[in-house]
Amino acid sequence: MKPQYRLLALDLDGTTLTEEKVITEETADWIKRAEQAGVTVVFATGRGTQTTQAYWEQLELQSPMVLVNGAEIWERPTVLKERQTISREHIRRLKSLADEWEAHFWGYSVESLTSKRRWTEEMFERDWMKFGIRHTDLPTMERIREIVAGWGELEITRSNISNMEISPLGVTKESGIRKVCEHLGIGMDQVMAVGDNMNDLHLIRAAGLGVAMGNADDELKREANVLTDTNERAGVAKAIQRYVFGLDVDIPAEAV
Repeated sequence: MKPQYRLLALDLDGTTLTEEKVITEETADWIKRAEQAGVTVVFATGRGTQTTQAYWEQLELQSPMVLVNGAEIWERPTVLKERQTISREHIRRLKSLADEWEAHFWGYSVESLTSKRRWTEEMFERDWMKFGIRHTDLPTMERIREIVAGWGELEITRSNISNMEISPLGVTKESGIRKVCEHLGIGMDQVMAVGDNMNDLHLIRAAGLGVAMGNADDELKREANVLTDTNERAGVAKAIQRYVFGLDVDIPAEAV
């Protein structure tokens, strides 16, 4: 059966991965079927290579990847196509802000994934693609978001209600997938994107078909074209069957 889309953009956490951070055999099987049918399968994730490579290898993918919310675009494994970084001045400001509000923070640099407890002065000499801040007090977290948004100089999103993820201005999963599409010579209308949280929002809106997981953020569900099952119940596998191959797959009402 001819697939209905030419590119499948998959978020990882809360989407392709279960809560135990694994890709099940069922999900892996349908991803491979899509690839074998000529669909380009692309991870579109907030993760960097440090925490994505194992999944890339598990599925034996040789396709492009959009990592750290669009800040890195890989043409294929080991071949970097493009990388964008946050200015070192902004990294200092973000770290100081997190310290001021006693928030946890982390970042993806070219060299590492580094959290607050491992941060040293030497870290300011590295190039950072993404910086994250988390606070368990939600009003405090919202205030930190407002402060950074007020600078008007960075891209802000979140992968959880208690965090924020900061990228260079204009860098999103959507911008990354658009560049992959340009490289492959296909349009965004030929993209099916699957995600669960707000760092997927721009991509879900822009894709030919935006699919929200059954466990997705309510706002993302409202913006998506269609819904699938949860990450614990093979939502990605079911989405591929129904929307890529047009198969009649049941998605329980309680999942959406």
